Parts: sequence; structure tokens; C-alpha cells
Amino acid sequence: MKKYNVAILGATGAVGQEFLNLIEERNFPFADLKMLASKRSAGKKIQFMGKEYTVEEATVDSFKDVDIALFAGGSASKEFAPAAVKAGAVVIDNSSTFRMDPEVPLVVPEVNPEAIAQHKGIIANPNCSTIIMVMALKPLYDIAKIKRVVVSTYQAVSGGGKEAMAELEQQVADIVAGKPVTANILPGAALKKHYQIAFNLLPQIDVFKENLYTKEEMKMIDETKKIMSDNDMRITATTIRVPVYRSHAESVNVEFEDEVSLEAARKALEAFPGVEVVDNPDEQLYPQPLETSGKNDVAVGRLRKDYSIEHGLNMWVCGDQIRKGAALNALQIAEYMIEHDMF
Repeated sequence: MKKYNVAILGATGAVGQEFLNLIEERNFPFADLKMLASKRSAGKKIQFMGKEYTVEEATVDSFKDVDIALFAGGSASKEFAPAAVKAGAVVIDNSSTFRMDPEVPLVVPEVNPEAIAQHKGIIANPNCSTIIMVMALKPLYDIAKIKRVVVSTYQAVSGGGKEAMAELEQQVADIVAGKPVTANILPGAALKKHYQIAFNLLPQIDVFKENLYTKEEMKMIDETKKIMSDNDMRITATTIRVPVYRSHAESVNVEFEDEVSLEAARKALEAFPGVEVVDNPDEQLYPQPLETSGKNDVAVGRLRKDYSIEHGLNMWVCGDQIRKGAALNALQIAEYMIEHDMF
């Protein structure tokens, strides 16, 4: 099998580290591996598959002879993606920079792999919550057109980065010890106010837009329409940060144009690659963040009719936002391209 020169931008972060875990797990065919990060992280040593790598500072000249550039996300994408493409690499980008660019395909390989062929050097990875939701929507959409989606998310603190995870841990320890609780990170480090997340919920992820939705909520709305190629689908979202370390959960209500039986919905979900149906109320079996953390599949359960509308269905969806919601999805795009000789 042909092997490819791979660069990981953001190699020291959570998504970058997950790239490395998955490259090893999935025997991804790499020849040379370049680990890139900010100036602050340059010089760090990373042990990977029996070899020591030195993290290099990312510059516009870092992508010479690179075939596949996996970007872990963040503002660096805007600066370095064009440079990587100019050097001849295909960029698979986890940031929000290019997602809604009409020239850039926004891809979940199980859902819209045909979009990959439209790339002009950059392929965008969707928002983590969007990926998890469309994995459950697509098999249902294939049996009946979806008119409307109402989604509420319950998103783990790891979506806010390592600092958010550390703050949750510290807050819990302080509460148990009877100490005062401090909050400096959530809902967002750059925001003017911060709130305790331990034993709490925060109905804000990212900044508020003029329409009073948060940026995270609008990402789910706009990205889902682009991925599903359906601008007529009506979607509303409420995104919530919860005191869970890893794996996002979503309550999804779907209204179809035609009747969809529970049996048909279940069959479609069970047959869809990357989806696991965990749904047995008699045995109290349903998806949970603890059960999906570290797993590749998106779990779907609590399937039931919505009797308040004519053609409605409720479901509960859980997925690891660092795996399928980020690193795994990006690596699957690269694997699809290799399999279909697209490099």
C-alpha cells in the first residue's frame, strides 16, 4: 500500500493527540509524520509508535512534501491552510474557518462522501455536535424527508479544552473540601463573565449572535443544512455545557413529511455504518456519555413517537466529540480519499 507524508497541526492538543491514537489504531498508511504546533509548544518531545518526534513551530514553510495536513482546529487554520495547499497538501481542517465557504466541502464520510471530490485543496470537518447529530439524521432522512429538527445538546467540558476540564476537576475538589469555588474559563475564557460548571449547567456555548442564538447553535443549524444539501429543512438548536468530562449527548426531535414507523427508523439506524442502536427500555439500556467516551460509533436510543405532531420521532444521541466529532471524522475523510485514489 502506498504511504503518505502527514502533518498534524496542533499535535500537542486534545484533537492532535487523538489523531495520533487513531493513526496507530487504524494502521493509517503514513510514511513521514510531521508534528506542528505553536511557538509555545515547539521543542516538545512526543513518543509515537516506538519513535521520538520533536514538535516543530508551524510556519508557512512547514508543508513542503506533505500529502495530507490534518489541522486540529483553531485560528491557525486561516493562516496556514492556504500555505499548505500551495505546497501541494490536502488540508482536512477541524476549525470553523472554512465550513460555510461555498468553495469548501463540509464532510461526514458516512453522510455525504460525494462532496469530497469537489475540494480545491481544503476539506472542512463539521462542528462536533453537528457530526454527532447528522449521523443519526441521515439514515432517517434516507427513508423519509425531514421537515424540521429540534435539538438540545448536553456538551462535555472537554469541548472547551483542557483548561475547562481542569477547572471542573478543581471546582469539584474545592466543593468537597468546603473551599470557595473560582471560575475563569466557562462559558468561554474570552468572555467577560465566567460561571461555575461543577454541579451546574450553562446554557451558553460560544458568543451570542444578533438573533439571540449562540454561535454554536447557529453552527448546528447552518452546517446541517449544508451537509444534508437541504436548505429547506427547518432546524432550531439549544446548546448546553454540562459537567461531564467527555462525550456529547443530544435530545433530537424530528418531524418528517411522511409517516415513519418506529420499526423502520430502528432498522435504518441499525444498518447505518458508524451508528449503534442502544435502546431497550425494559432493561434500562440507552446511550450515555460514560459508555460512548473513547468509542468511535455514535449511539442512538430512547426511540419513540412524538405524539404531539403528525409524523414525529424523538431520539437520544451520544457520541465522543473528540473522536467522531473531530479526529476520527477527519481521518476517515483521508481514508476515503486513499481508498478512492483521490490523492
